[in-house]
Amino acid sequence: MPAATPSALTLLRNAELYAPEPLGHGHLLVGGGKVLWMGAEDPGLPAALGAEVVDLEGRALVPGFIDSHVHVTGGGGEAGHATRVPAPGLSRYTRAGVTTVVGLLGTDDLARGMKDLLAHVYGLREEGLSAFAWCGGYHLPPSTLTGSVRGDIALVEPVIGVGELALSDHRSSQPTLNELLRVASEAHVGGLMSGKAGVVHLHLGDGGRGLDLVRRALDGSELPPRVFQPTHVNRRKALFEEGLALALRGCHIDITAFPVEEGEDAWAAEDALLRYFDSAAPPQRVSVSSDGGGCLPGFDAEGRVTHMDVGDSMALAQTLKRLLVRGVPLARALPAFTANPAALLRLAGKGRIAVGADADLVALSDDGGIDAVWARGVAQVSGGAVLRHGTFESD
Repeated sequence: MPAATPSALTLLRNAELYAPEPLGHGHLLVGGGKVLWMGAEDPGLPAALGAEVVDLEGRALVPGFIDSHVHVTGGGGEAGHATRVPAPGLSRYTRAGVTTVVGLLGTDDLARGMKDLLAHVYGLREEGLSAFAWCGGYHLPPSTLTGSVRGDIALVEPVIGVGELALSDHRSSQPTLNELLRVASEAHVGGLMSGKAGVVHLHLGDGGRGLDLVRRALDGSELPPRVFQPTHVNRRKALFEEGLALALRGCHIDITAFPVEEGEDAWAAEDALLRYFDSAAPPQRVSVSSDGGGCLPGFDAEGRVTHMDVGDSMALAQTLKRLLVRGVPLARALPAFTANPAALLRLAGKGRIAVGADADLVALSDDGGIDAVWARGVAQVSGGAVLRHGTFESD
């Protein structure tokens, strides 16, 4: 598939704009991958400009979703080499309204490494998606390209932080407090040197220690709380309460949109987000990610895999739709999928609709589903149908 080239002008007419705050009825002019103009009056462009005109007929137009936890190389491998999940193709993201991904390594940070991860990130960029990376993986020492977390963040452009470093999980390196502090300090200083996020993205397992190590790190160091971002905090109800407490201390917590069965000691993503909204925690310190491309295994008491599923970025779109069905205002739900991760991860031009911002846009259908998607101004989905596929995807 040829690389996406965000050059042509597109006029999006008659949209209900959410930036993510509601802006009302309006029109957008998109070109060169950016939002060039916004206004309440149709600009009536001269035909000589050759702009494509798309009438959204009053549909909600929102920022493209940011999926900050994606196994772009594929995840898995916990039940043998045959259980390594294949890498998701481009349309697995765009059909879900995702226009920006942050790729990472998980349990398998041995056979899969930073070179492979970055090659997938660059490949997604060539196909039109915005893509970044976490260095490291579950284990210590972290998988890096330069030999250090600080070096990767400071010197490798797509790398914005380190993760998903595993805590409270039998698959982790069982890091000590000092080891966690060392990784966090490397991330923080690398971020300072480069103007990047410098965040430690922390995988939380089912272990009873929960977020104790993070609390001790905050109590025993000068590192700002924003450096620590625990994810999967909704996998146990008690863990979620620990996450809320950390959000009150200044950490940003990430909810995972994975399947939750009835009676399970976990919160579905929509339930977790509603509980977050009902708490005293600041609304800007929460996000939702998908674990797309990752293996979602279950284990017995001896740590052996009993079953597995595969994460999918579509879980983000489904979570948002369920929130809307439950009566949550769109403007209240959207920041966790857009502006909040963009702010924490310092992704300039992402997560908002504004003049000069990237033209990452999603039009929602009347029932809250994904109707149309533009990634850096290039149409990826229209009428719910995928327009552009990845290089090795079938149409």
